[in-house]
Amino acid sequence: MCSSEELEYPQKLLDYKYGFLVSKTMFTACELGVFDLLHEVQEPISAATIASRLGASVDGMERLLDACVGLKLLKVDLKNNKAYYSNTDVSSVYLVKSSPRTLYHMMMYYSQTIYMCWHFLPQAIREGKSQYERAFGISSKELFEAIYRSEDELLAFMHHMDSIWNICGKDVIQALDLSVFHTVYDLGGCSGGLAKQFVSTYKKSTVTIMDLPKVVQTAKKYFVPDTEQKINFLEGDFFNDPIPEADLFIMARIIHDWTEEKCLELLRKIHQSCRPGGGVLLVEVLLNEDRSGPVTSQLFSLNMLVQTEGKERTPSEYTKLLTDSGFRDIEVKATGKIYDAILGRK
Repeated sequence: MCSSEELEYPQKLLDYKYGFLVSKTMFTACELGVFDLLHEVQEPISAATIASRLGASVDGMERLLDACVGLKLLKVDLKNNKAYYSNTDVSSVYLVKSSPRTLYHMMMYYSQTIYMCWHFLPQAIREGKSQYERAFGISSKELFEAIYRSEDELLAFMHHMDSIWNICGKDVIQALDLSVFHTVYDLGGCSGGLAKQFVSTYKKSTVTIMDLPKVVQTAKKYFVPDTEQKINFLEGDFFNDPIPEADLFIMARIIHDWTEEKCLELLRKIHQSCRPGGGVLLVEVLLNEDRSGPVTSQLFSLNMLVQTEGKERTPSEYTKLLTDSGFRDIEVKATGKIYDAILGRK
């Protein structure tokens, strides 16, 4: 039951209405380089100085900076009735492009790709399919083929995929005891962010990242140092190429991309390559069984509709996929962060 106050003034609905204004403000400050400039100068500076350095109007920049102050992304100091702006600690760590823990590339992907697709959410609901073609004039396959042809674009995409493991990777890897698995394949492991978390936690294990040739070449060049002896690479397409035998297969943010049929096809193929006593670890966001939340997972599931042919699932849905593929003793562990762990054994 709603309180009379909520019916008199629907604050929650108003907050929801403003949601995209908040995200686009943050995205724009990232894209224009506001946080990077403030990190570079290392002292509070005025809106006029920031506008001049970034090639923007003073009026527009001042409004953007003030909104970022309100969102607690920036701090402001008043001296002689003039405002001087600087980064907050959180912005310094997560929104400065050069920070080791930056989420800048994630913000750009959301702003330039996801934001565009979500403009066509009503059509996605009506048609039940991805809206890449409407958003960009080409299919998602063609878009990613274009990304893979450009090293700069692929690198930005891989930074986006990598960045979440800075804040969630350790929790996922440590959610379940995986110490018995020594030969590990990370299928679609991209930049190696999760593989690095695995070998730092389980010292006796080695991880091989299996991904498309261009991804592997870029990961080796930019993400995994030559000194990392416990991480190896294999170029290949896990749907079409043989999957080598291993103790454990990791699939992080893979299963949610696909239909039930394709998920079963891939999981059964993995089951054949899995050694007796081995397993498969799925890393995904989980929906509550009663469909009550979490809201992040529910929004992610909508996002899978507008971008892919997949969806987010409940623990019982993942359990069924795994058992129908031959796995048993399914364990599901929520981490308290975005991504959770589901382990099935052979």
